[in-house]
Amino acid sequence: MLGIRPATGAGQVADYDTARSSIAAAGGKAHERTLTRGGVRPTALWSHGVLSHVPGRPDATGAVPHVPVLLAEVLEALNAQSGGTFLDGTFGAGGYTRGILGANRQNRVVGVDRDPDAIAAGETLVAWARGRLQLCPGRFGDLDRIAETCGAAPLDGVVLDIGVSSMQLDQAERGFSFRTDGPLDMRMERSGPSAADLVNETEEGALADIIYQYGEERRSRAIARAIVERRRRGRIETTGELADLVAKHVRGEPGVNPATRTFQALRIAVNDELGQLTAALEAAERVLKPGARLAIVTFHSLEDRIVKQFMQERTRRVPRGSRHVPDLTHSEPATFTAITKGPIAAGAEELAANPRARSAKLRVAERTDSPAPTVSTDVSGKSRRGGR
Repeated sequence: MLGIRPATGAGQVADYDTARSSIAAAGGKAHERTLTRGGVRPTALWSHGVLSHVPGRPDATGAVPHVPVLLAEVLEALNAQSGGTFLDGTFGAGGYTRGILGANRQNRVVGVDRDPDAIAAGETLVAWARGRLQLCPGRFGDLDRIAETCGAAPLDGVVLDIGVSSMQLDQAERGFSFRTDGPLDMRMERSGPSAADLVNETEEGALADIIYQYGEERRSRAIARAIVERRRRGRIETTGELADLVAKHVRGEPGVNPATRTFQALRIAVNDELGQLTAALEAAERVLKPGARLAIVTFHSLEDRIVKQFMQERTRRVPRGSRHVPDLTHSEPATFTAITKGPIAAGAEELAANPRARSAKLRVAERTDSPAPTVSTDVSGKSRRGGR
């Protein structure tokens, strides 16, 4: 579980401004956050000065650092200050990678991202890291193969931040967001069928299933019917068109756009996000060395359910017979040890500075020396067909 207590002195945290920028922005007091396991008190991350630049100002690379959610907690969960070789499977704007590199001057990171824009934008950080960072285009479901190809296996830690990045949401031309009108795209790799193709070419029943299963949208069938009716007059090509159409059939919750669940569903389907997450968990299991850490940040229930079920099964904390997990013999030992009793959430100070963190959950597990099972786990997280 996550413990919070006052730091013992300002000097202890003066160099950790990047990780605590959300606290500074909120005007709150610095706190020491620790992960506890089995009653043993670990080293507190907040008491180590591991980064050296001021929030909101350019760092040594010349860029204003992106601070991802739960950064301090992730770095401590990975034992990044102890040194090692890590893989950031969702490189994005480089927030976790930057933190890992700053936590110990000997750290090496392999950054993986399927978005070519993220890889291109990260080249400045590569130059600054002077050989300690290698960026590899690809899917995190293949992270074990990527690590081996880069000569980085076995790994000391893997971090994944699941879902769409802020950078992608902020670019209207990428088509991930309904906040600004743009092409209905949503492809992380900029290749393959787009969300527009899915919306305009998928049969009504299958489209309703996608919206219900991946968006948990109860009005999925009504939305699918409306889409089919609308596309008889021509293709739906923009995010604005789709958002306006959905809003006519969904009663929005306070502060939540009516199209939120539908857009989430389409994005997940276009990019096979849940399938990639399941593959990534198993790939991490294969490539992490004994004692290495796996840290996963999720933002909605479908993702978190997959991670939770995987960790419960691999730590042998649940009975066999889950409908998502094949039965395994009792002789098979646990391949992971739980580091926290449940998910870690953002503190009040971070929530005040970054509302996006409100739904973030961090789950952490440590690899044992037991071999990875040969049976693949089905934790797709799909709901049964439904919707109205």
